[in-house]
Amino acid sequence: MTSERIDLHAHYIPDFYRDALLAAGQAQPDGIAAIPEWDEPSALRAMDELNVSTAILSISSPGVHFGNPGDAVALARRVNEESARLVKRYPGRFGFFASLPVPEFDEAVGELRYALDVLGADGIVLESNQRGVYLGDERLEPIYAEVAARNSLVFTHPTTPFGAEHLSGRYPRPMLEFMFESTRSVADFILSGVLNRHPSLRLVVPHAGAALPVLVNRIDMLLPLLTTPGGDATPSAREAMGQLHFDLAGAPVEELLRALLSVANPAHLYYGTDFPFTPFDACAQLAQQLEETSLLDDEQRDQMFHSNAKALLRNGGRLAEAG
Repeated sequence: MTSERIDLHAHYIPDFYRDALLAAGQAQPDGIAAIPEWDEPSALRAMDELNVSTAILSISSPGVHFGNPGDAVALARRVNEESARLVKRYPGRFGFFASLPVPEFDEAVGELRYALDVLGADGIVLESNQRGVYLGDERLEPIYAEVAARNSLVFTHPTTPFGAEHLSGRYPRPMLEFMFESTRSVADFILSGVLNRHPSLRLVVPHAGAALPVLVNRIDMLLPLLTTPGGDATPSAREAMGQLHFDLAGAPVEELLRALLSVANPAHLYYGTDFPFTPFDACAQLAQQLEETSLLDDEQRDQMFHSNAKALLRNGGRLAEAG
């Protein structure tokens, strides 16, 4: 068994953030039954039982913007400073991806600079859409430029499709809609040419790429529909899959991992738990499946659990402490 793991997809729910969710009418965010319980001791206990040396924390869906711009700016600052406190209190155990109050774009750039330059964040998190702003939206260009200039990264996380709250219906949105939402938003990111404009930008796609691994050929087959005479060629989805990074949180190992390995760089795969939104028992089951799958050889498995993340997260000190 791999002796230690770096968890690239871990969430935290400080009490003040839970209170903000409840005040915003988000007692059942994205149609789930309830906000999961989370505190520092239980998070560390779960990490120890899963052999996780370091967890990179992020705020999950629905993020920090619930409609009031000023409240969103203040909440982003508070969750980021709380993350930095956890990093300092537990050396080597935590890192974090900073939350931004998009679509308050100027304030988001200011928060990005503070989080990366002052608080030492490992990157930023963007929901698949933030109040209708999808990843290929040109208004995100200043954010991507700031991240690329710092050789940092963007971690994306699915949320409820904009204007489609009715899709909650009978099923919680993480069951189905999150996968399609990630797919449509990352496809928008690729096809809008963000990687061409910012080649040093690194985007981490959750859940083993969602449906992208099985759709890249269809997307590329239809690229001529997007090309105008004399216009620039639209970026290839298959080529982009070799540049993107993927966590394996909550993914059906044999089916989706097989598809992902057909189009992705094995050096760009990362372990993730999605704890506490994924219950501990499911996290343990996924880890066991990753330990046992024949789709990864021993070297690739060790790299996925640990080495790949160390190479990705160049904000070195705490990961050096983690081994």
